[in-house]
Amino acid sequence: MTTATAIAIADMIGIGVFTSLGFQLASIPSGFAILMLWVVGGVAALCGALAYAELAVAFPRSGGEYNFLSRIYHPALGFMAGWISATVGFAAPVALAAMAFGEYFAGVVPSVNPLLVGLAVAWGVTLVHLSGLRPGTAFQNIATFIKVALIVVFVAAGFSVSDPQPISFLPQPGDLGYLVSAPFAVSLVFVMYSYSGWNAATYIAGDVREPERNIPPAMLVATLIVMALYVALNAVFLYTTPVSAMAGQLNVAQIAGTHIFGATGGQVVAVLICIGLVSAISAMMWIGPRVTVAMGEDVPLLDVLSWRSRGGVPVPALVLQIAVVTVLLLTQSFEAVLDFIQFSLTLCSFLAVLGVIVLRLSRPDLPRPYKVWAYPATPLVFLAVTGFMMYYLVSERPLQSLASLGLMATGLVLFFLSRREAVRGDDLKRAVEG
Repeated sequence: MTTATAIAIADMIGIGVFTSLGFQLASIPSGFAILMLWVVGGVAALCGALAYAELAVAFPRSGGEYNFLSRIYHPALGFMAGWISATVGFAAPVALAAMAFGEYFAGVVPSVNPLLVGLAVAWGVTLVHLSGLRPGTAFQNIATFIKVALIVVFVAAGFSVSDPQPISFLPQPGDLGYLVSAPFAVSLVFVMYSYSGWNAATYIAGDVREPERNIPPAMLVATLIVMALYVALNAVFLYTTPVSAMAGQLNVAQIAGTHIFGATGGQVVAVLICIGLVSAISAMMWIGPRVTVAMGEDVPLLDVLSWRSRGGVPVPALVLQIAVVTVLLLTQSFEAVLDFIQFSLTLCSFLAVLGVIVLRLSRPDLPRPYKVWAYPATPLVFLAVTGFMMYYLVSERPLQSLASLGLMATGLVLFFLSRREAVRGDDLKRAVEG
């Protein structure tokens, strides 16, 4: 349970929470409304996590949406979800986190090349995971613990400042209007992106001992911890730093760090973010290859990717992912890739949570060692939030959304081609044996 919880926490806490407040303040200048934004996003993520937990213990296998959609709907739909994850779904966020690490590290050590540093941290983390499951597990748990501890120290230091800002976190006249406004709804989209990773434990279900006992509490605890940290971080940003200094700014954490720690505040925050990014990179380098392995076990065309070392390390899948990460870093195309895969990733999680309802209706006798709390309200809350996100993506970014669907379609073509090749292979085998 410890490692599953650590992976989920590490995958959620990336760069988003340190950069999004400035854009939210530009249209929502209310302490209460800002904190409610992160509470609402956390509740939606928690609803998704609890729904995924039911699926993970009913179908205890690594692979996340690849496993779920294959079982609930059709293997073709699962393959499309897995295709996204195995190609760029994890590689692009790893590349972005690695490049961000390089940029922040250069803020502490100006003489370094950010790209080379990003490549070095991505490959370094990969080598740790290639060395075995035990070193990889220890590294993940320690890195996540340090990340959480440093955030707690940062928050405690912020609330101890002697000259706080005149801001209230209690409801004020007019706050209800902010909660039902269009800017609040749009900001919620980006808050949900900051919470992405709440489903991380389901991608490694096959590596978790007694998944029916360990996965549900791991997902619950991880999401609650991250929600508490996100609310506390945004509260301390607002408590220590003038709204006018943060509104419209990307580097709100560094601005707040300067107000808390003085002239060295920017470097303190840069170190904090770098450590957090290492933990996030490690989580994604752990999760992504497990999807690839599951696909390799099911699809003869990808059989080579299912191989594991004696220690259980998915070596070919790990090498494939770091190779894609390297290409994205060297071509600087990871931001564009992230931009156009968001719709498909959101759609896959939407279909997975919808599958909880589908299975309750179509397979009521399916063994469910864990059932989602407050059904059907829990999955419906998540579906409402993600449904809005997809509507926003289609209306605001139609070309990227279509490109995202196009990438899924290539996975569908590959699925049916692999099926045809498998049938031909079986026919040839029978002919030779005959």
